[in-house]
Amino acid sequence: MASVCFSRSSLFLFVLTALAFVGCGPSTDADKTKEAPRVTVAHPVVRSLLDEDDYNGWLEASQTVDLRARVRGHIQKIAFKDGDLVQRGQLLFELDPRPFQAAVDETLAQVRALEAQKVAADKNAARAEDLVKAKAVAVSEYEQIVADAHSYTARIAAQMQAVEKCKLDLEYSRIAAPIAGRIGRAMLTEGNLVNAGGSDPVLTTIVAVDPIYVDFNVDERAMQRYQEIGASRPGKDQRQPLREQKMPLSFGLDTEKGFPHQGYLVFADNKYVEGTGTIMVRGAAPNPDGRLVPGSRVRVRVPVSDKYEAALVPDSAVLSDQDRKYLLVLGKDNVVLRRDVTPGRLLDDGMRVILPAPGEEKAAGNKDWVKNWEGVWLITLGLQRARVDYPVQPLDANGQPVTTTAAK
Repeated sequence: MASVCFSRSSLFLFVLTALAFVGCGPSTDADKTKEAPRVTVAHPVVRSLLDEDDYNGWLEASQTVDLRARVRGHIQKIAFKDGDLVQRGQLLFELDPRPFQAAVDETLAQVRALEAQKVAADKNAARAEDLVKAKAVAVSEYEQIVADAHSYTARIAAQMQAVEKCKLDLEYSRIAAPIAGRIGRAMLTEGNLVNAGGSDPVLTTIVAVDPIYVDFNVDERAMQRYQEIGASRPGKDQRQPLREQKMPLSFGLDTEKGFPHQGYLVFADNKYVEGTGTIMVRGAAPNPDGRLVPGSRVRVRVPVSDKYEAALVPDSAVLSDQDRKYLLVLGKDNVVLRRDVTPGRLLDDGMRVILPAPGEEKAAGNKDWVKNWEGVWLITLGLQRARVDYPVQPLDANGQPVTTTAAK
């Protein structure tokens, strides 16, 4: 009985040993590929870029006018709606014109009375001239009569000036827009009495909207760099004002994507702020539809280089190893390799600029460094499943297998 049990145990151990030897047999390449994890791969993107400085700024009106009455009167009509875009010379407020028209009529009547008196005085002077020749009138009396006649000319001229002043007051009773722009709300309504003078209430405010100013602060080094860039253009000089150098800028509102609005730098303040080392810089941009509102916060971008070709990778594909950054790329037989990189700036679309590592550009022996990335497959998704020196199954963005070549 014991011998039978031993035989069964030996047979069981023999079977296990045979299966173990079968499982430890050499695996094929197909088995390795089947077991390799799946990852998504893509080529780096080559794109033309500009080096740019970004700032936070705000919009300012190129002109602002606080509208006040220049004569005293009651508001009879308001000829605009709050927030309208108005044109220069457009009627905004109309005061009751009757008192001003009455003053014009009164001064004109006084002019006509003086003119009639002058006619009589001239005739009297002519008669006096005949009498003085006949020695019927003393010379002194004659001279007084002539002087009185001439005085009417000066009195008429003075009265005509009074007429012009009254006409000017009548014109001022119609308050027009001194500039084109967007008007604010009316601070006084119809029926209110307004006085002339700087201390009286503001009727409304108008801000010019085209062009619009873009103000922001830059540090001293950046300002000097902008001047050098502007002066390096043909026909330009560093001694020229910033507005003559035509250095471009772009900007966008907080609610806008990117920097859709274009303009030029036109002004820099005349001194740096003590303690901060910054200076206020101003750009100007067209705003014909008035959509850009003074006071709005904006993001400003100033280009500081010419266009150049750059290699870009998704920022999510850049991994960190302490103070080093690297990418996972595919080598021969889809084996994962590590490639250390120097990351540049992050673009708005989530792509990261890759810069040459120290000595890499020289080793490449080609100024067009981006050619080193042609044909390179880098892992963009599934990074946690990839291991250096182990193969993977590469897939494209649609999940289809791709045929790769070894990384350069």
